[in-house]
Amino acid sequence: MPPDFPDAAYPAAPYPGVVPHRSFVHVEGGGLTLAADPSARSSWRVGALERGTDLDAWLAARDAPPMAGRVPLLTYGSNRNPAKIGWLRRELGLAGPVVVLRARTTGLTAVWAHGLRVVDDQRPAVLAAAPGLVEEHSVWFATPAQVAVLDRCEGRSSGRYRLARVHTGEVRTEDGTLLDDVLAYVGLAGIRRPLLVDGEPVRCADLPQTAARVLRGERAPSDGLEATTLVGAPDPDAWPARLFVYGTLQPGERAWRLLAGATTGRAEPVTVPGTLLDTGLGYPAMLRDPGPGVPGHLVPLRDPGALLPRLDRYEGPGYARVRVTTSDGRACWTYVWIAPTGGFRCIERWRTSHLA
Repeated sequence: MPPDFPDAAYPAAPYPGVVPHRSFVHVEGGGLTLAADPSARSSWRVGALERGTDLDAWLAARDAPPMAGRVPLLTYGSNRNPAKIGWLRRELGLAGPVVVLRARTTGLTAVWAHGLRVVDDQRPAVLAAAPGLVEEHSVWFATPAQVAVLDRCEGRSSGRYRLARVHTGEVRTEDGTLLDDVLAYVGLAGIRRPLLVDGEPVRCADLPQTAARVLRGERAPSDGLEATTLVGAPDPDAWPARLFVYGTLQPGERAWRLLAGATTGRAEPVTVPGTLLDTGLGYPAMLRDPGPGVPGHLVPLRDPGALLPRLDRYEGPGYARVRVTTSDGRACWTYVWIAPTGGFRCIERWRTSHLA
């Protein structure tokens, strides 16, 4: 499948480069357009919605990790530019498809940094708090190996930027999914703090690089962000810290004991897109499709990175753990049925059917 657009259609210079106004998956030489689809296992399709391929299936065909094996990383500077991604491939060994989703941020802004880049004397962007402000950015769904490449590019080990979970503001992908505690490279060194001109930061959206590089001002004492620095490599299993359960793992059901000691709050009734089936084997199965919706409970988890691999073994090979979005837009884990469905019947909810 040839790219829908070449890297050359989105020049990288001047920084931060030209950005596609679409979600895409980057491959060698260019990108393929993505369309949101809540009935797809990955929630996205490669190509047009009506005839596109589920992104997870497309990734599997290229021996690449699925969406569940990737972490959301907010990109607000040049890393959302296709030509820059191509440069990362050539110069730093970035490998595999890169999933880049359009996102809208609230309460966050990309502003010009105090210092210039050594390599080309251009002024880079840094992230800062901006109560009430709405901007358009992107989110990489990156593999841990791809994050390691970005670590080198952003100077994580040398102290230019720190990789952190950002608790300030709100980030939503174009399908409306809330990405709370999203990762981002946040300025750490003094030269990577916001530049203040007449006491105010300068938004990248308000001033181009040609004018930004000659600005004069002061270094801000802080970026205003509430953010927790990540130690080591990111674990895809650790995000999000919520699990949607619809069968034997629900409160009051026989397997709730596996979750009862691992929660941080009460289970909350919610619905996610799909269809619920009775397997006839004492447990239900959920399909990702345009069905009427599956009722269940949203469970907040204390340590999903430790718990979820154990639940994977409990659920067995008939299920796949994927990220889905609740009807009110929250990202969560759940288990969907991937084995044959012969003899199964549709049901409205598990507990009602189970008790009948």
